[in-house]
Amino acid sequence: MSDVAVTGAGRTHRRSELREFLMSRRARVSPAEAGLPDGGARRRTPGLRREEVAVLAGVGASWYQWLEQGRDISVSPQVLDAVARVLRLSNAERRHLYVLAGLNPPTPEVAPEKRDMCDGLRRLIDTWMPYPAHIMDRYYNCVLYNDAAAMVLGMRPDLTWNCLVDYFTNPLYRLRAESWERNARTVVAQFRAACSADPGDEGLQEVLARVRAASDEFGRLWEERNIEDAGQLRKELEHPLVGLLCLESTALKVPARPDLTIVLHTPLDEANSAAKLEWLASPEGRRGAMYPVAG
Repeated sequence: MSDVAVTGAGRTHRRSELREFLMSRRARVSPAEAGLPDGGARRRTPGLRREEVAVLAGVGASWYQWLEQGRDISVSPQVLDAVARVLRLSNAERRHLYVLAGLNPPTPEVAPEKRDMCDGLRRLIDTWMPYPAHIMDRYYNCVLYNDAAAMVLGMRPDLTWNCLVDYFTNPLYRLRAESWERNARTVVAQFRAACSADPGDEGLQEVLARVRAASDEFGRLWEERNIEDAGQLRKELEHPLVGLLCLESTALKVPARPDLTIVLHTPLDEANSAAKLEWLASPEGRRGAMYPVAG
């Protein structure tokens, strides 16, 4: 099958999905919820009528009908946002509407009802024991970590951790992280990708200014303009109690909390790393963990 045929079939399917999606969302919004009289028993249409959505969204009735019919018309983010507001779409539904209408979806947002997920995420990283795990916000600040991250990466409650800044300014981590030079370019490229995805975010620009002022090496790597998505990194750390640890860190996103990144460290089949991490988490290892690796 030709690319043109596939593209045409995909476009037809998307328009059909757009029609069914808008009709289903319109049907679930009552006139009262939209601030309109309900019309009593004379009302045959469940939810809102097409012309009511058009009036409330500030668009022409014919235009909205064409949109719901999946016709090839010009749409703008502003008009889709107005329709999403009238239909009371969630953040995920709003992004879905953009995709069905053929536009790039907006930046994911945290829905109010999803903000209180920290207890569940805490359980997740605690279950990862005896392996290190931590959670960063969109600005690379560490917001949660487990005991193994404290013992291996030196995370402590009395420190304000920014994983990017500390990577380039913490001399103890630089000394003990044998993989530092190899990973530095990737770390910078991943941060540039984050900045590129949200160029207007003042918080990211503040972190950028802070780390550029603190590290000439970061500035040099930043000017290379490399871009990489977050994924996996191999890390070799020289721990003062157990010696070499070979780990693989994996960055994971939770769609409901796009502002957070979960970083899980898995021991590699080298240097007996898994057994060393298990010992560090044991009562004997905890008693001896007086000089953790920072990072």
